[in-house]
Amino acid sequence: MSMSSPVHARKALHLVAMKAKLQSFLGLRLLVVAALAAFLLLFSARTLFSSSSSPGSAASSHLHLSGDGSCSKLPAPVADALVHYATSNSTPQQTAAEIGVSLRVLQRRSPCNFLVFGLGLDSPMWAALNHGGRTVFLEEDASWIASVRAKHPGLESYHVVYDTRLTEADELIALRDHPGCTAQPDLAAAAEASCRLALRGLPAAFHEVEWDLVMVDAPTGWVPEAPGRMGAIYTAGMVARARRPGDGATDVFVHDVDRTVEDRFSKAFLCDAYLAEQVGRIRHFVIPSHREKPGTPFCPLN
Repeated sequence: MSMSSPVHARKALHLVAMKAKLQSFLGLRLLVVAALAAFLLLFSARTLFSSSSSPGSAASSHLHLSGDGSCSKLPAPVADALVHYATSNSTPQQTAAEIGVSLRVLQRRSPCNFLVFGLGLDSPMWAALNHGGRTVFLEEDASWIASVRAKHPGLESYHVVYDTRLTEADELIALRDHPGCTAQPDLAAAAEASCRLALRGLPAAFHEVEWDLVMVDAPTGWVPEAPGRMGAIYTAGMVARARRPGDGATDVFVHDVDRTVEDRFSKAFLCDAYLAEQVGRIRHFVIPSHREKPGTPFCPLN
């Protein structure tokens, strides 16, 4: 074999790897665009059915047939997301299968109130899939918020400060057995009871509505000095437990459960008994309201 043969072999392997990565990237981009398109078609059908059922009522959406039979323009969040993902080299951090878990719930529950911990490459997609509802993003990095707002001014995002560190995870997981964190009816009461996991200083928007869906995909949690997602996971669970009775359960999603903190804290504070599905690195919990239900255990007994 000549000396150049190993070199050619390495080049061939490199080309194969690059081709696989490109196919994966294109596949995920196509999934995002297809998901938005499917949602748009479903939304159109819903609107047309509603309009035909109530001819005298005004349509609640911008997507409807005008008097001359022509279609009006796309809703701004949907148009923004379609253009963004069709022209960008950036794709969501979640895989196609992982996105599908939340997509199925959104198709059933939207328009709804959707709270997302984290402002990322997938934010335009979530806002578009929840068109007509309220999607709020809570982000730890103020400079990143400014950068995203410059490109997507329609996204509703707020800065949040975390006072925990990933190195404190072992200490904080022990609060699962502390009455100040698990015997409280809501987040405010837990904060008053000095539960360190209860997030403080949240924006007014956090308290304005009952949240139907909560996605925990932030804050940073892969370096020791990072805040970690301990408080975000706990807060998501408390939001669900404090929901008004009669409004149904809250769907909570936690991403990156292949990591120790996301794995342990989601099981401890969102509860194995409430786990509905896990696909890849995402877990989906369905948590009922605990409000006005004295004696309800923090986690159901298995």
